[in-house]
Amino acid sequence: MTLEVRLLGAGDEAVLSRVAPDVFDEPIDPALTREFLSDPRHHIAVAIDDGVVVGFASGVHYIHPDKPAELFVNEVAVAPSHHGRGLGKAVMAALLGAGRAHRCSVAWVLTDRSNAAANALYRAAGGAEGEEGLSGDMVGYAFDLRRA
Repeated sequence: MTLEVRLLGAGDEAVLSRVAPDVFDEPIDPALTREFLSDPRHHIAVAIDDGVVVGFASGVHYIHPDKPAELFVNEVAVAPSHHGRGLGKAVMAALLGAGRAHRCSVAWVLTDRSNAAANALYRAAGGAEGEEGLSGDMVGYAFDLRRA
């Protein structure tokens, strides 16, 4: 078994042509893949096992005239066949590293309080739980990217 975690960029579209079942919600669209990977504000870290993508974490970094750059973590998923191997934490670490490289001060993510696996992952990855302004079953986690 050859397991690799890496960030993808423009020119890496072929990596997403081999994806394990139940990693992405929908089939990979080549045109959307090209657009995503060519946009320098969009980031995706993938876990690859013998040439097949078995997990990922994606996000976008953004700026505002009165705030430092932040990284919004959009989605994290790992193939059921690879649960329990630390791949969620590994792809999160790579994605947070991309945020640091783009001088983001913080990363943040939202999930359902009832999603035990996601909550455990975000805590293990160093997220601090917050509840400000959230309603219902939602919970947010913030990651301070100013420290290593």
